[in-house]
Amino acid sequence: MTKRNLTWQEFQKVEMYVGTIESAEVFKEARKSSYKLVVDFGPRGKRKSSAQITTLYNCEDLIGKQVIAVLNFPPKQIANMMSECLVLGAVQVDNRVTLLQPERNVPNGTRIG
Repeated sequence: MTKRNLTWQEFQKVEMYVGTIESAEVFKEARKSSYKLVVDFGPRGKRKSSAQITTLYNCEDLIGKQVIAVLNFPPKQIANMMSECLVLGAVQVDNRVTLLQPERNVPNGTRIG
């Protein structure tokens, strides 16, 4: 399959923002080991997300951590929850996920771009 480069206009359609994790709990109903997260994006509101990050993170350590997420995907039903954003991470060969974060704290709702 031949890959083509994105145009700048296509990239700008992806709405990535910084938010702070307010709550994290084990997502017992999910098929794959996951956490239910609530992330505060400041003026963009709070969003729920399911994140398969249980290998490298525990719930207590996630609270207060800033993350980067895509906000303009349609909500996705995951088990009994609607995931409202996609928290981004680097996926390693063994499927361990390392969260993407700003180097320094920035206001919630700061756009990535």
